[in-house]
Amino acid sequence: MAFRSGLVATALLLVPIGGFAQPIQGVYINLGGGYNLQDDEGTRPAPALGLTSSHLVYSNGGAAVGSVGYAFGNGFRVELEGDYLFSNTLQSRQSIPPSTGAGGTQTTAGFMVNTLFDMDIGSPYVFPYIGVGGGYQWTSWSNLRSQIPSLGESLIANGTAGSIAFQGIIGLSFPVPRTPGLSITAEYRYMGVVSTESFRTVVERPGGVSTGNLSIMENLNQTVLLGIRYAFNVPPPPGVGQTGAQDPPAVPAPAPVRTYLVFFDWDSAELNDRARGVINEAAQASDRVSHTRIEVNGYADRSGNAQYNRKLSWRRAEAVAAELVRDGVPKEAITVLGFGEEHPLVPTAAGIREPRNRRVEIIIK
Repeated sequence: MAFRSGLVATALLLVPIGGFAQPIQGVYINLGGGYNLQDDEGTRPAPALGLTSSHLVYSNGGAAVGSVGYAFGNGFRVELEGDYLFSNTLQSRQSIPPSTGAGGTQTTAGFMVNTLFDMDIGSPYVFPYIGVGGGYQWTSWSNLRSQIPSLGESLIANGTAGSIAFQGIIGLSFPVPRTPGLSITAEYRYMGVVSTESFRTVVERPGGVSTGNLSIMENLNQTVLLGIRYAFNVPPPPGVGQTGAQDPPAVPAPAPVRTYLVFFDWDSAELNDRARGVINEAAQASDRVSHTRIEVNGYADRSGNAQYNRKLSWRRAEAVAAELVRDGVPKEAITVLGFGEEHPLVPTAAGIREPRNRRVEIIIK
């Protein structure tokens, strides 16, 4: 069990933490269901019952999870979760012959408080996330039983015990196209309880009946879930261009002032073909109208720090100005400025990538 726990912890540490958050902010709900693998449970010796230590073996089971959470807009979110896990008993392995006729059900249900972090790996279609959680779980045995015919022995146990619990989470979310806020999720979870749990047990033998408590030393569950998540505060995405970059169309302002918008990919000052087309259109317009000056103002979204974003906005403005000069606009007619995160078209929280704020404005006055 220690090796398996170490393997899960290593997997959590190896998930890349670079990148920025999925654009989710505010309240969300999540529902999931799937497969639960109950690890073998070791029992403590029970002299009052005449039992040595043994292992309980379980069959494949199921799981259901529901949660309500809040996303902060910078990748981190917290949630309150309720869960229900179940498995059926297959066998009890002891130093004496294995049991037959085993049956009964073990259920684990409770609540957890989880802290999670969403990651942006550069794809709009999938967002990995990792998380840890702690809470309280109640484990119940319902007619858990086993028989050893060769010894004339039978056992039956019932009851409920509670304990503090922990879990690790690795998941993927897949935003549903054209449905802002809705995502399909896939998760792997590893949950364990902290304390020993004891259950009332009756053992019948040819020599009589013994009554006492049977205690398990570990209660570990591996769960695979598929689910849906809906966030209530996700704005509709901007239009997607032919190249896949999110490039809203240029919108000129009414005369006499004309404004042209040039949009950029994230963390880039490179001009794509669409951007060059907009700049060429602005250059031609400057030849057709009387103007006193041409302002080229650069901007950035809030996904980096303010100092870096100001430098990035200057690079974008300078790239547009250079292209205007190549299209025939006199260099001395152009004023270049970089405003960084200031004057956003779409106000956002810190850390959010917003394509409409990654822009340069060409203003012909």
